[in-house]
Amino acid sequence: MTYQQVLENARTCIGPYCKACNDCNGKVCRNTMPGPGAKGEGTGFIRNAEKWREICVNMDTSCENSPVDTSFTLFGRTFEIPAFAAPVGAMRLHYGDKYDDLTYNDILVRACANAGILAFTGDGTDPKVVEGAAEALKGNGVPTIKPWDMDTIREKFALVQESEPFAIAMDIDAAGLPFLQGLTPPAGSKSVEELKQIVSWAQRPFILKGIMTARGAEKALEAGASGIVVSNHGGRVLDHCPATAEVLPDIVDAVGGKMTIFVDGAIRSGMDMFKALALGADAVLIGRPFVTTVYGGGEEGVQLYVQKLKAELADTMRMCGAHSLADIDRSMLYGF
Repeated sequence: MTYQQVLENARTCIGPYCKACNDCNGKVCRNTMPGPGAKGEGTGFIRNAEKWREICVNMDTSCENSPVDTSFTLFGRTFEIPAFAAPVGAMRLHYGDKYDDLTYNDILVRACANAGILAFTGDGTDPKVVEGAAEALKGNGVPTIKPWDMDTIREKFALVQESEPFAIAMDIDAAGLPFLQGLTPPAGSKSVEELKQIVSWAQRPFILKGIMTARGAEKALEAGASGIVVSNHGGRVLDHCPATAEVLPDIVDAVGGKMTIFVDGAIRSGMDMFKALALGADAVLIGRPFVTTVYGGGEEGVQLYVQKLKAELADTMRMCGAHSLADIDRSMLYGF
């Protein structure tokens, strides 16, 4: 099976909203909620994609000809590449009937672990989603809990602790997802004091996803988070926000070196990954392409996509004179 065949297979079963586009940029699925698009005008997802493509790299092959190392160490564990599958939930609501959340997470977590990376798993209004994720994880993933009321968060943290996850995350920007409004349990924003309590419940590295300002990153650091994800939930929570690529440098300048910085939002290739690392991120999260690979090729599809990302990253590093991730910096981007 080839990656192109994975995409073609996905188009037969992933509808009706997602079209498994060759260029997953938010334009075809814009303003489809429920679905993978965005509420309002759908500008966030599209802007994320456009800004990564606008950044140019500086080619420089007048350097030592030595092997390229794409490996990445996080919280004491080494991975093939600095990329992880982002949390995705409500699979049937957004992507059709082929998989429910439990089956999707089971395939994704196992496939990512076998490919040398990890998956972040999603959460949902059905308690069985987190229960299933906890069963699938078994030390090989990062459960991502939504910002429910504090009692529900504590209960869900206790549940996932049983699987001894690599870390625990919270997608705090999910407070703006339309399909979570007015539900029981309620979801909403969290103060720094509440986040401190949540960090204490994690009992392992805690990653706060949904940071879009330097001040937000500083609040996460104050709360005791081990890492943050620069993310606007794929552009689905608020129109007319800047792209993650645009805010990343300010956030890195504010807290870089003090905590692990991930970035999410329309990153699609090893080239995009290189640009994110050059802007100062430690690693990236990638969401929708992993959905497509699971729907179109199951575990094999995930393996093919990870191999593709690794080859693209290694090629970009080689052509820009970087032999390890530590060599990548902003001087390798044009105009920075």
